[in-house]
Amino acid sequence: MAASTGKTRVAVAMSGGVDSSVVAALLLQQGYEVIGLTMRLWSGKPGEPARRTCCSTEDTQDARRVAQTLGIPFYVVDLETEFRRAVVDDFVQAYAQGLTPNPCVRCNQHLKFVSLLQRAQALQADFLATGHYARRMETPEGVQLWRGRDASKDQSYFLFTVTSAQLAQLRFPLGALSKAETRALAQQFGLHLAEKSESQDLCFVPDGDKDQFLRQSDPSMFQPGAIVDQQGAILGRHAGLARYTIGQRKGLGIAHAVPLYVLAIDRRQNRLLVGPESGLWQESLQVEKVNWLAEEPLCKPRRIAAQIRYAAEAQPCWLTPLGEQRAALLFDSAQRAIAPGQAAVFYQEERLLGGGWIVPSEESKTIG
Repeated sequence: MAASTGKTRVAVAMSGGVDSSVVAALLLQQGYEVIGLTMRLWSGKPGEPARRTCCSTEDTQDARRVAQTLGIPFYVVDLETEFRRAVVDDFVQAYAQGLTPNPCVRCNQHLKFVSLLQRAQALQADFLATGHYARRMETPEGVQLWRGRDASKDQSYFLFTVTSAQLAQLRFPLGALSKAETRALAQQFGLHLAEKSESQDLCFVPDGDKDQFLRQSDPSMFQPGAIVDQQGAILGRHAGLARYTIGQRKGLGIAHAVPLYVLAIDRRQNRLLVGPESGLWQESLQVEKVNWLAEEPLCKPRRIAAQIRYAAEAQPCWLTPLGEQRAALLFDSAQRAIAPGQAAVFYQEERLLGGGWIVPSEESKTIG
């Protein structure tokens, strides 16, 4: 990246990890005026174990230390109220509705690219930079969002809700790098966390016990109910729908001639539908709250590739608009374990076109 000739002010979302720390150092090296911003999202509850998770107290301290090493201003932005409402409450409500939520996408959507971006603008920053592995491409057709160059680290899936207006004010300086290259840069810059491990935990579930967190938030979603097969025959009892997700095999407690998997979650009748592995495969799905980043409007069917979970490859399909921010996807080949509540993200080769939230199929609403 070419060095800046002016003192453009940039705010960096510093999470206390190696990625965002290298972003701050890179931009400072390139001649920008850099400000570090760290989100305080979850103070936890009294008695909760002190365990490092995303945006923990330890991460804030690491971010502050990096800012001191670089000699840049550093601010902690208290967004806990917004985080509880937009991410934590949504997480609980999704499970209560029989969905499998994606809180990381929600955090980007409502916290980083709205609340934190607003704080950056209040500090007169020209743009906000993050440590995501994705590429922001300026083309004759306009600004586009592309996959990170390192396919094993690409994080564009988590960014599908970004709007064109937000994208104009965002930067992703690591998009052309691999994780190994980022760590090497951290060592070159003399950052103390060059070898810091990545957190895989939800910051609001510090002990990793999702079920216990949900039980404390809404005990009603742990009411026992029937486990039924595809014909509606009762095979056993479940221990609360929030304990299960589409494609799950373990923990059903059913002896059967063939392995059984969770095929659908029937919240209305508090039932779990199970069946053989073949029942997990579907050729189509529908999404709602579609965000579309391409210049041309989504007004007719078009060929794309869609990714139905982060750890999956995008698959070729037809995308058909249904109106009111809804669309249907028809895949060339059946896809396994499509989970309502997760995101389906649309691509054209390396370019991200948009995405939407997977909704339950009509079949799953009328099981048995």
